[in-house]
Amino acid sequence: MKGNNKITDQAHWNEYWGNYQYDKIPKKVVFKKFMPLLTRGKSFIDIGGFPGIFSAYFYKHGVKDVTLLDFHLNYEIVRSIENRNDLPLNSIKCINADFLSFHSERKYDIVFSSGFIEHFEDTADVISRHVELLSENGQLLIIIPNFLGLNGSIQRWFDKQNLDAHNLNSMDISILERIMKGFNLKDLTVDYIGKPMLWLEPKPENKSKRKWIKMLSYVVKLFPIKSRFLSPFIAIYARK
Repeated sequence: MKGNNKITDQAHWNEYWGNYQYDKIPKKVVFKKFMPLLTRGKSFIDIGGFPGIFSAYFYKHGVKDVTLLDFHLNYEIVRSIENRNDLPLNSIKCINADFLSFHSERKYDIVFSSGFIEHFEDTADVISRHVELLSENGQLLIIIPNFLGLNGSIQRWFDKQNLDAHNLNSMDISILERIMKGFNLKDLTVDYIGKPMLWLEPKPENKSKRKWIKMLSYVVKLFPIKSRFLSPFIAIYARK
């Protein structure tokens, strides 16, 4: 692993979250098909999951021991997420730490991240750190945006700065499968998920563009084809 492995830094995330609107947890999630398996677990950790939307989602779905780990963490915002979603105060445990230097004796039944591993150069190293946190029979779910198709072209045309904050090799299914086969996990799947969708990040300079991209996204949804070109996300699922 060269350097510190990170593509982004604190300044990047300070700016990103400064433009983000903290809202209620979604009624539907792109990884819904995995939930019947995942909710069998009793403990959950969301890696790089600030502001805690998915931690709140899992709590709402019966996993009462939820932990949020991030190196950009605003506790007041996490508590507001709890309040806005009718969760008990402090129901989301918070760990303010850099994942690359984080070590834990505790293991978790569900190790989860969404939109995280693609911000690092060494994909295998970051995934291995997820695997190390799995309890006996623990389950791993990693969600990665797919920028190797149409959505990547949208980023390249309208927000190349955002595209450059991502490691595109981490979105190559053949590379991900090769990495995952080295961990001796069970029930491994690496596949595209989600209906076609396009987006731009909520930066002030993207405000007018986002309206047009949203309209185009509605058109793309008319072609519900699972493919590298149209699928918005990749899911890695496995269990120990």
